[in-house]
Amino acid sequence: MRYALISDIHANLEAFEAVLKDIKSVGVDNTLFLGDIVGYGPNPNECMDLLLKEADLSLGGNHDWAAVGMTPSEYFNPYAKSAMDWTVEVLRDDLKDFLLRTRAQDTFDGIQVAHSSPLNPEQWQYVMTQKDAVANYPHIQGDICFIGHSHQPIVIECAGPDNIKALRVDTITLNPEMKYLVNIGSVGQPRDSNNHSCWVVYDSDLGSVEFRRVGYDISVTQKKMSDAGLAIYLIDRLSEGR
Repeated sequence: MRYALISDIHANLEAFEAVLKDIKSVGVDNTLFLGDIVGYGPNPNECMDLLLKEADLSLGGNHDWAAVGMTPSEYFNPYAKSAMDWTVEVLRDDLKDFLLRTRAQDTFDGIQVAHSSPLNPEQWQYVMTQKDAVANYPHIQGDICFIGHSHQPIVIECAGPDNIKALRVDTITLNPEMKYLVNIGSVGQPRDSNNHSCWVVYDSDLGSVEFRRVGYDISVTQKKMSDAGLAIYLIDRLSEGR
């Protein structure tokens, strides 16, 4: 089976549409969304409508839960907080009802997925360091767990709790003797100095993971953000991939 894994769309419709086009071009059996459909961007309603049509599984992220009062937004930086306040005002009630029913982690066809991490998934912790990876290792239920949240695409390969390494690769054939924690990057706001959207193809039969990068017309999204009065900082960072 082939799975598309996408995360952190953040109300960026142009990026989302470009990734969906790429997904259709390569062919997958199911599409799994790992959370944060809203926040930062100018098209929360349109992105959610599209997600409900296209995704076979949808997790909730910290921005999604903040939009419906399930997690506090006070810890957001001022730019994220102002964008969230705007999102709460424009997001339709029926879509808020959907976000209220989302989970922070789940499994699909035996594939473990979480928005932030398999360890304490509702606390929105980042997996950014060796120490983070070691703490999460016991919570990888099978051979692989896919996450988002940090917007940083990376493969963490675990031979054991004391033998963990981080790999930045375009494709990888998984070693059946290892466990893996895979951050699939961000569709709507990549932060690895590459402004192209990022998503992953997981082929469970071949045991392979492929990171795909997709360009889109960033200027269209930026104009929408400007028209909505969203922060210049959020607008500019899309071009820079940060």
